[in-house]
Amino acid sequence: MSAEGLERAARVVLPAAIAVVALTAWDLVVRLNQIPPYILPGPMLVAETFWSDWGTLWPAWVVTLRFTLMALAVAVIGGVGLALLFAQSKWIEFSFFPYAVILQVTPLIAIAPLILIYVENTHVALLICAWIVAFFPILSNTTLGLNSADHNLVNLFQLYGASRWQVLRYLRIPSAMPYFLGGLRIAGGLSLIGSVVAEFVAGTAGEGSGLAYRILEAGYRLKVPRLFAALAMISATGILIFISFSALSHLVLRRWHESAVKREN
Repeated sequence: MSAEGLERAARVVLPAAIAVVALTAWDLVVRLNQIPPYILPGPMLVAETFWSDWGTLWPAWVVTLRFTLMALAVAVIGGVGLALLFAQSKWIEFSFFPYAVILQVTPLIAIAPLILIYVENTHVALLICAWIVAFFPILSNTTLGLNSADHNLVNLFQLYGASRWQVLRYLRIPSAMPYFLGGLRIAGGLSLIGSVVAEFVAGTAGEGSGLAYRILEAGYRLKVPRLFAALAMISATGILIFISFSALSHLVLRRWHESAVKREN
């Protein structure tokens, strides 16, 4: 096997081996200490609960995923649009970027109750909460990328009489693409976190509730295996989002950007 093939295999085998060891240790701790399932269920019981409660967990997962993707889409549209505006005028960036920082550093758990009070539609309020968390990485990374274009190339474009739009399209946007994709990977996970935290704060129940409510419900009823199953679904969703955007980044950058080219060589 070549060195490249060995490295690719190691990226899959090593994490899988650690997961097997961790699950085995978890199962042994539960069995040897005879821990009751309402305190700490074993991995096999969690898997059985995942299967038996699929009819309850699956609709909740769909709700959480929908809020996550909607919040991420709004964050991408707003973050990229505002970053492009910042790239056209330093005065606009100086005026508005500090407020984006304030929005980012304010804890979501502190402002979510206010949003739920002032926004009548609970679903819209949850979407706003998730958007707040996911917005800043897109905005900051894209802004940094647009401003990171080689100044010598910028001068060359200007020397040949390129318009501001041409400089943006052919130089600044390609330069910003790796930064944007990096921010997208971060924002994907944060939008999921924002959706779950917002639903915890809102305490939404009923048919349109997501996994966060199922966790709260399982905790109140001491159905700890279901709680673990819902947590596993949230974690798996975050991993899937990260892997998807990592693959997208590789596909976009693999033929021209150093970060991806080096991995292929």
